[in-house]
Amino acid sequence: MERGASDLHIKAGDVFRARINGKLVPLTKQRLTPDQTKSIALKLMSSEEDRSRIDRIRDFDCSWGMPGVGRFRVNVLRQRSSFMIVMRVIPFAVPTIESLGLPEVLKQVAEADRGLVLVSGVSGSGKSSTVAAMVHHINRTLHKHVVTIENPIEFLHRDLSCSITQREVGVDTDSLAVGLRAALRQDPDVVVLGDVSDAATIDTALKAAETGRLVIGTIATPDVVGTVERVIGTLPPSEREVGRIRFSESLRAIVSQQLLPKVDDDGRIAALEIMIATPAVRECLKDPERLSQVKRIMAEGRKDLGTQTFDQQLEEMIEAGQITADTQRAALATAGNAFAGARRAKRAASS
Repeated sequence: MERGASDLHIKAGDVFRARINGKLVPLTKQRLTPDQTKSIALKLMSSEEDRSRIDRIRDFDCSWGMPGVGRFRVNVLRQRSSFMIVMRVIPFAVPTIESLGLPEVLKQVAEADRGLVLVSGVSGSGKSSTVAAMVHHINRTLHKHVVTIENPIEFLHRDLSCSITQREVGVDTDSLAVGLRAALRQDPDVVVLGDVSDAATIDTALKAAETGRLVIGTIATPDVVGTVERVIGTLPPSEREVGRIRFSESLRAIVSQQLLPKVDDDGRIAALEIMIATPAVRECLKDPERLSQVKRIMAEGRKDLGTQTFDQQLEEMIEAGQITADTQRAALATAGNAFAGARRAKRAASS
């Protein structure tokens, strides 16, 4: 925590390692035994029921906190028949749009009365922090009922101007899809989803947006166009044409991001790609042949709408001396390669 790490890796047969400024750094010299790692896993599990089935666990998620230090999202897994633990740091303080240095347009997105907002990025790109900052803005400035469904709960929101209901999958509700369907009966104005990854959740999220709620969800995709492709590709083929229309009409915005190392490894900075669902964008989303035009519309709307492409913000970061040219090239390659991989996977599945 003192060194600003984002993750802690604890593995049998290895030393403690922490991810600091994006790099995995060893913190100790003594390697852990399988029994030591298992003992640590048991201490992180909050319920006796979970601890009793430790030897049957293959993958397990929970949250854990240390008073005065911080909270952590915990994943316990098996590898080579021994335990490994990955702990993601969750600061006590809820981040704000200002503290994260995010564009002001995200405030307008968060203030929308209805629609679907997707925050995308690869693992460790800061999606949860961006969503928390948007929820905090709603909580400070509006008078609404916000329901979050997470696995596990990460940032803890106090009731300010809003009433915040936070539900944890596996503790407060059986699954994300079940919790989302139940949320629609709980008089919500805003529904926040920890992950939008399967057809059932996407369908219910669309229904929630169609009935006048603002739905904010995260999805593990590299950029805006890749997010559109993932959502449409998740829908059953027989429903894809109608689903494309529903998605285009319900969508409010897509925010894609990467966390990049600053010059001289002085921390990390978020690069964002932002799309607002204007009438022109909606027409492109309805026609798969016109999807490639979305980036041009995003680039052209930067001054008036606050939209932008990765190319635009990365160029701005280079001019401001925040990142190096090598980081810029790597960021563009990450988004491009991930998107190309998604397209190849889609074609393979179709064939």
